[in-house]
Amino acid sequence: MIVWRRWVLPLLLVVIFGACAAALVKIAFFPDRSEAVVSPQAGITDPVVAVERGAVVNALSLDGTVARDEAYAVRSELTGTVTAVHIADGAAVAAGQKLYTVRQDEPRKDIDVLAPEAGDVSELALVKGQATSVGTETYTLTPARYHLQATVEPVQLYRLVNAPTEATVTITGGPSPFACTGVRVQVSEEGTASVRCAIPADQTVFAGLPATMDLALGQVDDALVIPVTAVQGGAGTGKVWVDAGDGAEPEEREVALGVNDGTMVEVTDGLAEGDSIRQFVPGFVAPVEEFCYEISPGVEQCDSGMSW
Repeated sequence: MIVWRRWVLPLLLVVIFGACAAALVKIAFFPDRSEAVVSPQAGITDPVVAVERGAVVNALSLDGTVARDEAYAVRSELTGTVTAVHIADGAAVAAGQKLYTVRQDEPRKDIDVLAPEAGDVSELALVKGQATSVGTETYTLTPARYHLQATVEPVQLYRLVNAPTEATVTITGGPSPFACTGVRVQVSEEGTASVRCAIPADQTVFAGLPATMDLALGQVDDALVIPVTAVQGGAGTGKVWVDAGDGAEPEEREVALGVNDGTMVEVTDGLAEGDSIRQFVPGFVAPVEEFCYEISPGVEQCDSGMSW
């Protein structure tokens, strides 16, 4: 027993601990390479989507402001002498109201000049006894007409190609929505884009009121549709990358485009239902989304991540 406790048992413990230490060293510094090697077929692939059928509604809602139409100068259409001025500078006049009278020499007669439309007269440049001739600026008229003007991001201008002539206007705190006509797109020299339409005369509005302009720009049902992120170009024509599968390079293909709602776009030619295409065009940078979560009561932490 003394030999067992003094020599055999300690020797067995040394052997066991040595084996454990050797195993730990192997695991830490000499892993099994058959498990560590990643298959050469693994890799990152671009997302692929199928061409499907669906509906696209191209509707645009713009925030705008009610404004009075611009003043314009009125020129004389007569040559003669002013015999009477019937209004004062700054007067509000109705359409057809008598403004001043001119006596013509050939043939000799008095002619009353009438207001072309309702509005406010300013810069009245007429006095009794004054000679006037054709083309002379006689006064400035600010018409009693209003319009709605809404700013638009330049990137949306392609969506406004072939825009309708009528829009629906909703005035904050005002009457029920109504139609405005004469929709037109304006682009200034500075590159600022806006959309404008005329407010009907029977609507009571005031300059400076905020309002919303809703435009129905197009709609298709049961059409071939793809994400706008898959198309290079977005108005009329574009390019997509058709996925051939089996790891082959995608085929660049031209397509004809229709209605676009900013997320999905109609394809009128170049693709068939079921075709697989790359979801993002080459070089596309996915938008960064921010994710926020509570790390302690009343304290949030936000991290950014790619949306795909």
